[in-house]
Amino acid sequence: MHPMLNIAVRAARRAGTIISRSMARLDTVQVEAKGPRDYVSNVDREAESAIIETLLKAYPDHQIMAEESGNVGTSAFVWIIDPLDGTTNFLHAYPQFAVSIALAVKGTVEQAVIYDPIRDELFTASRGGGAQLNERRLRVSKCRLLDNALLATGFPIRDEKMIDPYLKSFATFLHRTDGVRRAGSASLDLAYVAAGRLDGYWEYGLHAWDIAAGALMVQEAGGLVGTIGEREELLKDGNIVAASPKIYDEMRAILLAAPLQ
Repeated sequence: MHPMLNIAVRAARRAGTIISRSMARLDTVQVEAKGPRDYVSNVDREAESAIIETLLKAYPDHQIMAEESGNVGTSAFVWIIDPLDGTTNFLHAYPQFAVSIALAVKGTVEQAVIYDPIRDELFTASRGGGAQLNERRLRVSKCRLLDNALLATGFPIRDEKMIDPYLKSFATFLHRTDGVRRAGSASLDLAYVAAGRLDGYWEYGLHAWDIAAGALMVQEAGGLVGTIGEREELLKDGNIVAASPKIYDEMRAILLAAPLQ
């Protein structure tokens, strides 16, 4: 395992411990609303602090881009952190959330960790080194036809202008696939595509910390990842489609046929 990936794993597990222990005392968790249907808890902040402390202890000159504390420092090495992807799920004790950590070097994501503390599933990837789940090599599914695909998605509930184009594509996929799931954690959805549990995934309006680790995971497992909009830079665009190679182009074509306003 790459030394920097090893440190990221250590940070993710430390955050996962904080999250898991908090599940037993959800009634004491302090919650604030950052916006409509967008929450942050003291557990998010504690987990993020633990991750940053672990990373900066090993690499004090690196930059941090974290969901709760923002950008800290300037460096060619940037850690992109979502300490608790799926906060709403966590607050309802719905067991679908994860820690997501990625390392970008000169703008390219090179290392990735997604950790599900409830299932103790550790997804890792290094650029050019493949993707693993608990040290077992991952490959995307062999799905050849969209009609046979199981997809995942996320609802664009924080941006009303995205709802109409989203619903058009959603209706098409409902008619054209074996099913569509919405679980509420973008990083885990991407990890599941990498693991072949899902055949494809799309979502609008995401941030870099939601998708940086998962996008590399899918690519290193043999899948394809791209934007839905005009921007080519995925981490700046935030509208993502990821899938096994045989259905990727058809998924993206359906999404582009219902353009954002």
